[in-house]
Amino acid sequence: MGSVLVEVCVDSVASAVAAERGGAARIELCSGLIEGGITPSAGLIETVRAAVAIPLHVMIRPRGGDFFYDSAELEAMRRDIELVRGMGTNGVVFGILDVDARVDVARTRELVALARPLEVTFHRAFDMAADLPRALEDVCESGVSRLLTSGGEQTSLQGQVVIADLAKRARGRIVVMAGSGIRPENARGIVEQTGVREIHVGLRSTAASPMVQRNPRIAMGTIAGREYQRFQVLEESVRSLCEAVAEAS
Repeated sequence: MGSVLVEVCVDSVASAVAAERGGAARIELCSGLIEGGITPSAGLIETVRAAVAIPLHVMIRPRGGDFFYDSAELEAMRRDIELVRGMGTNGVVFGILDVDARVDVARTRELVALARPLEVTFHRAFDMAADLPRALEDVCESGVSRLLTSGGEQTSLQGQVVIADLAKRARGRIVVMAGSGIRPENARGIVEQTGVREIHVGLRSTAASPMVQRNPRIAMGTIAGREYQRFQVLEESVRSLCEAVAEAS
């Protein structure tokens, strides 16, 4: 069946370098991972592209929250795709639903055409769709390269039966990639149960802030103290996961 491709989601240069050194085959670059990922800045894209040689896919998502976008937000996505396409990247990642939680085929197809020749991944907005088998057909019709899914559940482990069904229904028309909650200890089982040959992982670990002087009275975001909380992908975590899936049948 061939090897399992491991894609690692990162939000920094350090995490991207660690992912590559640990054996990742591809990187998904985002900012705002606490919101599920939003479009990273041009500066971050450029510095990550200069630091790693493996394929780089960039999140195109103008904000957190739901996946129904108005005309201004869609225009922002168009401009970001045009920008990213000229920065040495290999793919973009996005997902668009309508108000009834169905895949917005027309808008998705438009952005796919704009992104070419880059690869396009339809992300886990899919898991918020009202009818996953119907959503799969709509994603296939939209012309994307692959679908990232947890089978409509919080984690791929919980959704592995559905992921397996979706992979069979896809019949090779698109790549079905499992993602969410995949760790070294469960990765092999998920791959073998679902039959997927690509997985998407976060593997973030808490990293201590180097700041000595701190002001605990102020919260720049919604949770006090988060200003001094960092997360980073560790090389050894990626290596452990890659070794775990290397033996998957």
